[in-house]
Amino acid sequence: MNQIAHCATQPRRLQAERLLGANALREAQALRFRVFSAEFDAKLKGAELGLDMDDYDIHCQHIGVRDLNSGQLVATTRLLDHQAAADLGRFYSEEEFSLHGLLQLEGPVLEIGRTCVDAAYRNGATIAVLWGELAEVLNQGGYRYLMGCASIPMQDGGVQAQAIMQRLRDRYLCTEHLRAEPKHPIPTLEVPGNVIAEMPPLLKAYMRLGAKICGEPCWDQDFQVADVFILLKRDELCPRYARHFKAAV
Repeated sequence: MNQIAHCATQPRRLQAERLLGANALREAQALRFRVFSAEFDAKLKGAELGLDMDDYDIHCQHIGVRDLNSGQLVATTRLLDHQAAADLGRFYSEEEFSLHGLLQLEGPVLEIGRTCVDAAYRNGATIAVLWGELAEVLNQGGYRYLMGCASIPMQDGGVQAQAIMQRLRDRYLCTEHLRAEPKHPIPTLEVPGNVIAEMPPLLKAYMRLGAKICGEPCWDQDFQVADVFILLKRDELCPRYARHFKAAV
C-alpha cells in the first residue's frame, strides 16, 4: 500500500514505493552513493560509477520514498530476510558482529540496512513514509524481529560515539534476546562529563520505536562510523510511534 505525506511548509508530495527492477535498484545505489560519499567520505564499491553497490543488493528487497513533484528518489533502505540470509550464508550485520543467540530467536527475522535520506528531506515526514512501507513488508512477511545497524560518525576520533554510547547503555541496552559482539570495537576514550552529543536521526528514530541496542559498537573504517546493532521486537513497539507500523502490529 503506497503512503503519501504532505509537508505543510513546502508543497512536497512524498510517496513510498517498492523499488523493483534493475533501474530502480540503480537509483537507490546512486542515492546511497551521494549521501554516504558526501557525509562520511566512505570507501564504496562502485564509486567509479557513482554508485554504492555490493553483493547483498541482489538478495534484498529495496524500498524508497519518491518526491512526486520532482520524480526524484529521496530516501531508501534495503531489507534482507532470514531465508535470503540463509542462501547467502549470513546477514550483513554478521560481517561486523558475532550475533550470539541469533539462531534462537523465535520467529522470522528481517534485517534493515543501507538506510539513507537526502539531506534536504531529512525530517519526520520522510521517515514516517519510509516506516509506513517498512510496516507493510513486516506485516506481509509476518516478521517478528527487525534488526540492523545504525551509524554514529567517527570523524572526531570517537568522542561523539562514546558520549552517545554512555546514554544508550543506561536506557536502551538489552542482551536478553541477542548479544552483538563487535569484531572491531571502537577505541576506548575517556569522555568528559560535559560533552553533549546529538544522537543521529536514524538511531534516535529506532530508539523511539522501541528498539534496543544489543552490545558495544563496531568500528566500520570504510565508512568512518561506529555501527550500533539494534533489535526491534515487533510486539514491543512503543505505542506512541507504533502508528507508523500500524499494519504490522
